[in-house]
Amino acid sequence: MRAIFGIRRTFCLIALALIPLAAIAKKPVRGPEISLVTLNLYHDKADWPKRLPLILAELRRLNPDVITLQEVIGRENLRNQAQTLADELGYEYAFSSVDPESQPQRYGNAILTRRPILAQHWTRLEPLDDSRTALHLRIAVGDRTLNVYTTHLHWTDGGGAIRQRQVADLMRFIADTADGAPSLVAGDFNAVAAAPELKALTEGFADAYGALHPNEAADPKANSTLNLSYYPPKRIDHVFLQRGVLVPESATVILNRPDSEGHWPSDHYGVAVRLRLPPPARSAD
Repeated sequence: MRAIFGIRRTFCLIALALIPLAAIAKKPVRGPEISLVTLNLYHDKADWPKRLPLILAELRRLNPDVITLQEVIGRENLRNQAQTLADELGYEYAFSSVDPESQPQRYGNAILTRRPILAQHWTRLEPLDDSRTALHLRIAVGDRTLNVYTTHLHWTDGGGAIRQRQVADLMRFIADTADGAPSLVAGDFNAVAAAPELKALTEGFADAYGALHPNEAADPKANSTLNLSYYPPKRIDHVFLQRGVLVPESATVILNRPDSEGHWPSDHYGVAVRLRLPPPARSAD
């Protein structure tokens, strides 16, 4: 009996020792995580020198991998705002504008990143007289790649047909440049995420903030990305993630408070998103 008990005890100890190994073996592999902020800068209005430190402080706190910006301006006596932010934060940046490089004043969109840049492109969006662009960077996330797009669509309330045309152009641009890598699109869309004019985008891309805040309609002010000191509440600044590929982990409205002197970072609030890339494909045994 003692011998049998000893065998059973040894078997149990071996089984218990193997449990953690089995649990580790069954633990799902997760893809890498990345963070992003999007913000409409309001170019140089409302005392840019006073607004700049507020924006820098929050970006330093968050330390995002990627920053997408709209309403970026550079002109005589004002360095390009994206370049200023990139230099202060230690990021690389790309800028798109319909304004010629030789022109003293240039206005457009930008992407900043602290990840390696693998490719970059930009395009004008139809109609050309609306002076809108889409900008693309492909970045390295460890041994993975991610496409980041930013844009700023037509602004008038009655301009849904114009925005729809711009979204169609944007989707063609994505198809031409994505090269099979996961993609996201961030920016100022001047429309709510469920707007009909964004349908061509939202069929393949999910609203990260909306996915994590399903009851946002109950408190429009708390979820607005338009600065409530300037406008009625509305969420028009979005981060759209490729459906079934990128997973939102968190999404927060940021830069939504003034400083002690009443200066706001912008006439928009920013949005900060953490997302997860898909896990690496398993090799065949």
